[in-house]
Amino acid sequence: MVSRKVLTLNFLKPVLEFESRLQQLEKILCSYSQFNFSYSIEQRIKQLRDEVNYIKNNLFISLTPLQRLHLVRQSDRPTTLDYVSSIMNTWVELHGDRGGNDDAAIVTGVGSLDSKTVVFVGHQRGKDTNDNVIRNFGMASPGGYRKALRLMEHADRFNFPILTFIDTPGAWAGIEAEELGQGQAIAVNLKQMFSFNVPIICTVIGEGGSGGALGIGVGDVVLMFEYAVYTVATPEACAAILWKDSTKSPIAAESLKITSSDLKLLGIIDSVVKEPVGGSQANPEQACSSLRKKIILELNNLLSLSSHDRKQRRYHKFRRIGKFYEFPLQ
Repeated sequence: MVSRKVLTLNFLKPVLEFESRLQQLEKILCSYSQFNFSYSIEQRIKQLRDEVNYIKNNLFISLTPLQRLHLVRQSDRPTTLDYVSSIMNTWVELHGDRGGNDDAAIVTGVGSLDSKTVVFVGHQRGKDTNDNVIRNFGMASPGGYRKALRLMEHADRFNFPILTFIDTPGAWAGIEAEELGQGQAIAVNLKQMFSFNVPIICTVIGEGGSGGALGIGVGDVVLMFEYAVYTVATPEACAAILWKDSTKSPIAAESLKITSSDLKLLGIIDSVVKEPVGGSQANPEQACSSLRKKIILELNNLLSLSSHDRKQRRYHKFRRIGKFYEFPLQ
C-alpha cells in the first residue's frame, strides 16, 4: 500500500509536533524498559498526554468556519466509497447514465443496509493528484447528475430507499459542462427528488458546495458531519465576488453560516453527526459507525410513514428554508 503525504494544517502543526515528541519519548522509555525509571517520569508523560488531548479537544471545538473548510478538504478524509464499503453489508457499484457517459465524480450503486436494499449516490473525490484528475476533484458533469437520476428513478420504481453522500466544491463549471446542460441536469434532479415516493436521506460528509451539492441534496432528512461545511459558494469565491479580494475569505466564511451548528439552527439540516476529535480522518471506523447508526435510525423512522406523508414533509421542509417574520417596532 502506497503511503500518501497529507498536508498538515497550520493550526494543527504545534499540537501534532508535540504529540510526535511525546511518542518518541514513550518509544525511548519502552526501548529501555529494563531500566527502572522513576515513577514521576512516567506520570509526567501521562499528564502531558492528558494535557495535549485537552488542548486538542478545545482546539477543534473552537475551529473557525474557514478552518473547518480546510479540514474537510484534506486528502485523507473518508470519501463516499469509504463510507459505503464500511456501512453497507454488501454493495455493488453501477455505472453510466445510459447516454454514453460515466462520470467518475459521482458514484452510484445498490447495497444492503440492516437487511434493507438501498440505492446510494455520492460525490467521489480522489485520494491523490492522479485520482483527483480522474474524479475531476469531485466536481460532477451533467452526465454525473443524469447517472444519479437514473439510479434514483430505479430506486423509486423498485421501492428502494435512497442514500446520498454530498462532498463537492461545486458542479463542474467548464464551458463543455454548460454546453451539455449542467443547469438543466441539476434542475431536473431537484424536481424529480421532490416527487419520489421512497425515503431519501442525504448526508454532507465533507464539503457541500453550491448547486453541485443540491443536485443530490433534496431529502426527507439531511444529515451533516460535525466539521463538514455546506454553502451556496466557497468563501474564496464569495470574497472575490463581493470585495474583489480573496484574502477576505475568513470574513465571507463567517457571514455565509457554513458550519453544521449554524445550519442546524437555520433549519437547513436536520441533524449533526458527531465526529472524532481531529475529524473523520482521525478515526474513520468511529465516524463510519456513528453514521451507520444514525442512518439506520432515521431510515426506520421514515419507513414508518406513508409515501404521501413523506412527500408532504419533504415539500414543507424545503419551503420553510429562508422563511422569516417581521414584527412592527413598539
